[in-house]
Parts: sequence; C-alpha cells; structure tokens
Amino acid sequence: MTLPGLKSLRASQITTVLLLFGGYAACYFCRADLSVSTPYIVDELGRKGIPHEEAVLRIGQMTSLGVLAYALGKLFLTGLGDFWGGRRNFLIGLAGATVFTGLFATGSALSLFTLAWFGNRLTQSIAWAGLIKVTSKWFDYTSHGAIAGILSISYLVGDALARHWMGGILGQGFAWRVVFYFAAAVAGALLIGNLLFLRESRADAGYPEATPHPANLFGGAESRPANVRALLVPLFRNRAFQIVCLLSFGATIVRETFNTWTPMYLHEHAGYSESAAAGMSAVFPAVGVISVLLSGWLSDRLGKSGRSIVMFFGFASSAAALLVLTLLQPTLSGSSLAVAIIGVIAFCILGPYSYLGGAYALDFGGKQAGAAASGLIDGIGYLGGILAGDTVARISLSFGWKGVFVALAVVCALAAASSAYLYLWSARSGTVRAQASPSAAVHFARPK
Repeated sequence: MTLPGLKSLRASQITTVLLLFGGYAACYFCRADLSVSTPYIVDELGRKGIPHEEAVLRIGQMTSLGVLAYALGKLFLTGLGDFWGGRRNFLIGLAGATVFTGLFATGSALSLFTLAWFGNRLTQSIAWAGLIKVTSKWFDYTSHGAIAGILSISYLVGDALARHWMGGILGQGFAWRVVFYFAAAVAGALLIGNLLFLRESRADAGYPEATPHPANLFGGAESRPANVRALLVPLFRNRAFQIVCLLSFGATIVRETFNTWTPMYLHEHAGYSESAAAGMSAVFPAVGVISVLLSGWLSDRLGKSGRSIVMFFGFASSAAALLVLTLLQPTLSGSSLAVAIIGVIAFCILGPYSYLGGAYALDFGGKQAGAAASGLIDGIGYLGGILAGDTVARISLSFGWKGVFVALAVVCALAAASSAYLYLWSARSGTVRAQASPSAAVHFARPK
C-alpha cells in the first residue's frame, strides 16, 4: 500500500475506533443509571406503600431479569453478527439502549420498569460482539490486542463518567428520572454518529482486507458460515475455550455485583448520602481503566502464559481484599477505607476480566466467528451475573453485606484455581498462544 493510502487507512481506522469507543461508552450510561438511582427508586416505592426490604428484592429481581436477558442475547443473538455484519449488531444495541432507557424514565410501576430494563439489556447484549466483529474486519491480527484493549476501556470510561455526572445531577436535587433522560440523550447522539459514519469493514471503504490471527480455529475464512453448527462446534470442542467460559462465569458474578450494588452498600453500610454514594461508586470502573492497561502490559512481558498468570494473581488478590471488606463495621460518617478497598478489588479483578470476551474471542474466532466467540464467552459469564441481582439482594438482607463479600471471595478463589489450571493446561498442550507474534502489542479486551 502506498504511503498516502496507508495514511488514509490509518485515519479511517482512528475514526472507526472513536465511533466504537464512544458508542459502547454510551451504552454504559444506560446501565449505570439504574445502579445510581436505586436508593431513590427504593424511596419512591416506599412512598407508594412498598416496604424497604420488598422494594430492594423487587429491584434485585428486575436486575436479575435484565442480566438474564443480556445472557440470552449473548448466547443466541450475538452470532447474527457473523451472518449479517457487526455494524448492524452495534447499531441495534445503541438504538435499544436509547429507546428503552427513555421508556424506563416515563414509567411509574415496577412492571413497566422491568419490561424496559429487560428490553434495554436484551438489545444491548449484541453490541459488544458487533464491535468485535467490526474490529476484526478493520485491523490486522498484529494489532488486535492493542485495539481491543483501547475499546475495552470504553465501558470503564463510560461507566465512571456516567456515575460521576449522574451523582452530580442527583446532588443538584434533580429527580432520578432526569438521570435516565440524560443517559438516553447520550446514547441517542452516539447512535446518530455511528449510523452516519461507521462502516462494516475496511474493504467496504476501499482498502485491502484485514489479516486474521493465524492460530484462530477457522483459518483465513471470513465469509458467512455454512450453518450454526459449523460456527459453534470448533469453539465448544476446544478445552481452552471452555476454561475461558468458566472464568467468565465467575468473574461476571463479582463485576455485576459491584456494578449493581456499590451505591446501595456505600449508602447503607459506609454512611454516604445517596448522591455521594452514586458519585463514589465511580471508583470501581475508574480504577479498572488502570487495571486493564497494566494487565495488558504485564501479559506481554510474561510471555505466552501471561494472561493466565495475571488472572491467577488477580483473582486470588480479589478474594483476599473481599475478606478484608467483611471486617469493616457500619458507619454513619462515610468510610473512605471502604471506597479504597473497593478500588483495590476493581484493580485486581477488572484487568483479568478484560481478557475474556475480547482478545481471547478474536484469537479463537478469527474474522469468521469473532462475534459468536465473544457472545458465548460473555453469555456464559452473564448467566453467572444473574446471581448478582436477586440472589445478592437476598444474601444482603439475610446475612448482611459481610455474607455477600464472603460469597464473592469464594467465587474469586475458584476463579484463581481455574486460572491455574488454564496455565498448566496451556503450558502442557501449547494450543493457547497469548502472543501471536513479537509485534503483537497488548493482548487484552472486553466487554460487556
């Protein structure tokens, strides 16, 4: 490719990354809104005669149904991107986030809240796989790690900014519905931008085809799969892929618990006001940005087994930090130590978590099955994430937050053991390659 053509390609690739980054960050505005608004919604339901504990359980059930919708979409809908293109998946995710978030804000009954949240999570479920599919068509495998890593930060940046700004909105005395309208406006603006400017592949824009990972399970194929069986069987037969799915199951339980309940914990147990708790909850995704970047750098320095090593120590350290969190006593004055420990947990777990549904999916799926691989890893993960809603609510009411953190510590310990097994198995078989070549930049990514 001539130098002018290469410069033009780089400019188009940068535009693609910015559109995908902004669009997926906007999706998280339409997820953080419920978390930061939960204390206010509980209070509103209380004024309508619903007792506090029942209101918490109902919101927990709604959250679990939303995660179930997200898991089902990941498992059964994301593969559509391999048949009709990732751009369409991505746009549907943004459109659903916009419409259903607006619908939630107009409601006043739990039934409508639940319907809107279910629709929001179901349509959003296909957005990340669409992003991965578009990435596989725009970038050579030698830059998949770096690009997927940049894009994985989008959900952390979006989540952190959303919680910070939404906490400010609530702190100014606005109703919780304003938070939802704000989130819908952000998603709508990014939907229009991607609709106008995002292209499916660099070939569609007149550039040469991207080169897939040579070790992927589908070779150089990038055409539509012959059928669903041809898409799924190579993935499910691979032992490393199975282990990655199990790790996703455990890690998503922990991540979704903190995404959902951190404002409530900081308000009820750590003594912060409702608006302050909403803003403080941004520590989890904000620290996660640093974790993702550092984890990717470390995995490259540690060689082909770098990811499994980082995951082992990350999950083991998360288990220890969760046990420390159980020792904190309730306070009415605001506990900065609780916020700091939550930051430590985010640092230990979000980097390892970020490997699973992005770079691993690209490694396994190549250009033909990248969307399906990402969807399966994330979908199985979110089957675990269902427990972060209703189950965590019931544990917190029956055993307190200490019971919640002990249960999460057990999950992290099991994930650490699975990471150790993945390390031993990959070292023995040699079929899992953390680095495709010396020129591969950073191998990490995500979602969800």
